[in-house]
Amino acid sequence: MDVLAATRVFVRTVDAGGFARAARALNMSGAVVTRQVAALEAHLGARLLNRTTRRMSLTDAGEEFYERARVILEQVAEAEAAAARGTQSPAGLLRVSAPLSYGISHLAPVLARFRRKHPQLHLDIDLSDRVVDLAHDGIDVALRIATRLAPGIVARRIVPLDVVICAAPAYLRSRGLPRKPTELAEHETLSFSYLWAGDEWPFTGPDGARETVRVHPAVHSSNGDLLRELAIAGGGVILQPRFIVEQALRAGTLVPILESYASLDLHLYAVYLSPQYLPSKVRVFIDFLIEELASGVAYER
Repeated sequence: MDVLAATRVFVRTVDAGGFARAARALNMSGAVVTRQVAALEAHLGARLLNRTTRRMSLTDAGEEFYERARVILEQVAEAEAAAARGTQSPAGLLRVSAPLSYGISHLAPVLARFRRKHPQLHLDIDLSDRVVDLAHDGIDVALRIATRLAPGIVARRIVPLDVVICAAPAYLRSRGLPRKPTELAEHETLSFSYLWAGDEWPFTGPDGARETVRVHPAVHSSNGDLLRELAIAGGGVILQPRFIVEQALRAGTLVPILESYASLDLHLYAVYLSPQYLPSKVRVFIDFLIEELASGVAYER
């Protein structure tokens, strides 16, 4: 059997979510796709897929093989493309996941310049604030905004992100101006659902002393833009990256408070799958972001 061809069929079957869809994508019959996957399982001596009449799922062995096979197939595709062109310039499809608000406000103009520099690369951009599973979702690189990443995550730190705590002038006239973080416990707050600190907002005072304030949000949301608009309407106090509230601050519809206190230490990270092999398309994308946005440092945990 042609192991590489069967592996391609297996990966496409997983990506497509079923044999019938994979068959249509590969222009094969369903029977041929099923036989290819069965032959691969026999060759490996391991079941890769659990099959029922209604659904298909990866076994533990299948999950591990899929992750490794996907990287190998990308390497083969890159090698074939480079040989055909006689150059090492990256080509193909680059799948990127990025936070919704940051993607719209900051990533879009950067992507236009990136495409001009690397016209052979095609982009598939998923904007979502959820934490994607790179292997399961077929993502090459995920941009994440965080104070820290979980152990085992492989990433590069791209740029620090300033954080602002602010509210609408009308709200502050009505409820009073907080003079210290502990007073936030008595205020209406609007909280980002994916904030790692949850409802315990950290602060560092001008003297370097650290404290945590437990707030009682009137609203939780997975979208920072919605929270900004609620705050502008007088809904309460928000703690958000500056890129979300910058225009409102300039317009005066939001005003910063507790300016002598620092809060979340946020950074933009580029997360990818493997520290052993970094596809050239991912490498040039990350290098470009660092060049465009800030000087970055390698980050592995």
